[in-house]
Amino acid sequence: MGNSFRLLLLCLPFWACADIVKPALVEISVHVDGHYEIEIRASIEAMLTGINSQYKNTKESPNAKQYDVLREMSAKELELAFKPFYQAFTNSVKLKLDDKLAPIEITKVNIPVPGYTKVPRISLIILSGNINRSVQTISWFYPSDYADNAVRVRQVDDSQKKWHWSNWQWLRDNQWSQPFSLKEVFHKPALVTTIYTYTTAGFRHILPKGLDHILFILGIFLLSVKIRPLLLQVTMFTIAHSITLSLAMLNIFSLPANIVEPLIALSIAYVGIENIITKTIKPSRLIIVFIFGLLHGMGFASMLSDFGMPKDAFATALISFNVGVELGQLTIIALAFVFVAYWFRYKSWYRNVIVIPASLIISVIGLFWTYQRIAF
Repeated sequence: MGNSFRLLLLCLPFWACADIVKPALVEISVHVDGHYEIEIRASIEAMLTGINSQYKNTKESPNAKQYDVLREMSAKELELAFKPFYQAFTNSVKLKLDDKLAPIEITKVNIPVPGYTKVPRISLIILSGNINRSVQTISWFYPSDYADNAVRVRQVDDSQKKWHWSNWQWLRDNQWSQPFSLKEVFHKPALVTTIYTYTTAGFRHILPKGLDHILFILGIFLLSVKIRPLLLQVTMFTIAHSITLSLAMLNIFSLPANIVEPLIALSIAYVGIENIITKTIKPSRLIIVFIFGLLHGMGFASMLSDFGMPKDAFATALISFNVGVELGQLTIIALAFVFVAYWFRYKSWYRNVIVIPASLIISVIGLFWTYQRIAF
């Protein structure tokens, strides 16, 4: 076991740097003067190398080396590498106006500078075309060979200064979107649809995508598997992140991501270290968990801001997202209890063999992420 544990520690930097292809964000603006624009924010490097959302780590792809070469290119070099791919790209993405496919062309590509090569570079691809005012619905298709994608539609009347965003649709496995209404007032989805969409988004922000939040919850779980102290910690964390999530989404208070993200990583390291040096939950632990919960709430808000909020169902969406987050957290605790604590919590070696090694792993990852997020 000792050799396996040392090997795991040696592999931590690579695991912590695991690079996934993020879903593409697609925003379609339909203007009443008879044209549309499609803004796609995605990794061009991943497209060119065939690395899509099936890879949990881009290093698993046979094209990983080529992918890294593209990531080191300047913006101009990558744009030149992408140009021969224009035709294939516009042939594979599809926009349906009512029941007819619309011709699509790329009008602009905006590629940022490389930056830190281990952080995916997100480029902006703009497509455009004409649309007849008689069209009532549009549908969108983005191949999963590139990545999963999230799409929303905006109707724009510049002369009257009117516009309206639809809700997001998250698509995978070569799904077409459900038709988006293009009536003067967008079709308002049923209450149950909004609840489902945002509850699912909150849950998936924790499982499987929120590795930093997963480690923090596991850190809380490890110090005590007794129900009362565990629920006290989870309750404090829930109250805290609900406060800052709400304040941030209402534009009352928030902090920049370059402050929040390193502090979230540091909170992970802290709970791991405290688990090692203490055996019982002290009152100060609840205060610390509450403070760290405030930070994690701002992290949740960052994701929810990217996802978008419906103006006519803001409160419903916010509450539903929070419920999804809580369900994700409870699922983590339930899984940890069923697969670990239920069988071993009363063993004399439980703390030395499970709690301390697992807490050490959590703290090392947290410290590594803190350094990484500050340095880059």
